[in-house]
Amino acid sequence: MKVLFVDGTIIGSKTGVVLETVRQYIEKTGCGYDLELLKLADYDHQFVDGRPANAYNEDMQKLVKKLEEADGYILATPIFQGSIPGVLKNAFDLLHPHAMRYKPVSIVANGGTYQHYLVVENQLKPILDYFRCLVTPNYVYTHTSHFDESNKIIDEDVHNRLRELARVFVQYAEMSKVLPKKALDDQ
Repeated sequence: MKVLFVDGTIIGSKTGVVLETVRQYIEKTGCGYDLELLKLADYDHQFVDGRPANAYNEDMQKLVKKLEEADGYILATPIFQGSIPGVLKNAFDLLHPHAMRYKPVSIVANGGTYQHYLVVENQLKPILDYFRCLVTPNYVYTHTSHFDESNKIIDEDVHNRLRELARVFVQYAEMSKVLPKKALDDQ
């Protein structure tokens, strides 16, 4: 099973730190999954405007291929101005509605205020529901105060929640293996 760790921003490092921590906890489960980091910052982005997929630049086409070929995702996003970054939404807009169907997804988010956790509930989860993802119920929201000055996670409760997220993700991933990914209207 190929799990893509999506760093959903082009700036900052906290989302990457949280992703790396989750990766370590998933590895400790002994699941043996192929874990790969996908940093949106590594791609030359174009605005998605409805043209055919092959009309976008090579990086955008590579991004789509990576996202489509994954069997599961750990999505990490900062919250900016009460919303997910535009680059992350733009990446979602590239995908076919069935690209993530019945694939497990866990969410980690980071923001400067505690109220920003609602962005996960009000924006990100509805997008993933549209794709018919198997969204784990235990996303983890981190705040600036959970990190030290070198962006290391120092809050033990956050570590406990990330461990639990990893454990639940693996269970969802195992469950997803037996679900047909083809939509009924495609058959």
